[in-house]
Amino acid sequence: MKKLFKLKLTLILVSILSLLLFAGCSTDEEKSDDTSSDLNGEVEVDGSSTVYPVTMAMAEEFQASNPDVQVTVGVSGTGGGMKRFTTGDTSISNASRPIKEEESKKAEENNVEFSELKVALDGISVVVNPSNDWVDDITIEDLNKIWEPNSSVKMWSDVNPEWPEEEIKLYGPGTDSGTFDYFTEAINGEEGAIRTDFTASEDDNVLVQGISGDKYSLGYFGYAYYEENKDKLKALSINGVEPTPENIESGKYTPLSRPLFIYVNKDHYNNQNQVKEFVNYYINNATEIVPSTGYVALSKEKYEEELNKLK
Repeated sequence: MKKLFKLKLTLILVSILSLLLFAGCSTDEEKSDDTSSDLNGEVEVDGSSTVYPVTMAMAEEFQASNPDVQVTVGVSGTGGGMKRFTTGDTSISNASRPIKEEESKKAEENNVEFSELKVALDGISVVVNPSNDWVDDITIEDLNKIWEPNSSVKMWSDVNPEWPEEEIKLYGPGTDSGTFDYFTEAINGEEGAIRTDFTASEDDNVLVQGISGDKYSLGYFGYAYYEENKDKLKALSINGVEPTPENIESGKYTPLSRPLFIYVNKDHYNNQNQVKEFVNYYINNATEIVPSTGYVALSKEKYEEELNKLK
């Protein structure tokens, strides 16, 4: 009986060890499947500086599990990105406005078929230096008075006599920027209509640096750049409405709430596996990653609809 008991005990211990070893191997295999990839090649992206933080965050996460794929993200502005995208030079174009008719025609001439995918919501933020203690809220009419072509506004007091008799130093995106296009149409009623005596840059970080270093400055750019630099900037309410994720998502922050896009070359998507997998990863993980960049995510259902445009 003792021998039989010992034999049974031995068999039980062997079984338990076998199960533990099997479980360990399975776990290792699962981890290996999650982190390894046989994908390789390049994915080239260019375009909007506003969309850049989203695409860059996606690229970093994607490359962590696909180290043999090189995702390059350029910042030449929406217009600059479209110039390359519509000739087939890039696989993806970041855009803070919809594609223009002339850009679409150029793509057609070059046999570039594309899909427009909405990836996030933004609220263009009007910002001043944090030491500005005379304005917290500004109206659309005031912004128009400041930014309209041939504006007579030179001093803060030209907008409101209670404000300082100090020169307004203006900062804004350059003419290749989709934010420039959207802002000028929303505030001045015509795309591209704006005064010319302001510091312009396609790099929003340059604008952040300029505004944060000048007490009498005022400028505008995408919400994520304000969110990232709250300690250096002060965002103004527009007609009493603050640029917050809730107000941006609801559309209450009007007229400066807007969608952000990526444009995908369909031929590259269908025939270059690394492009397809990156775009799929981008959309499938947007609900988690987009908020971390400072923008507002769409619903999972909306992202599924966007991805179905490619399928």
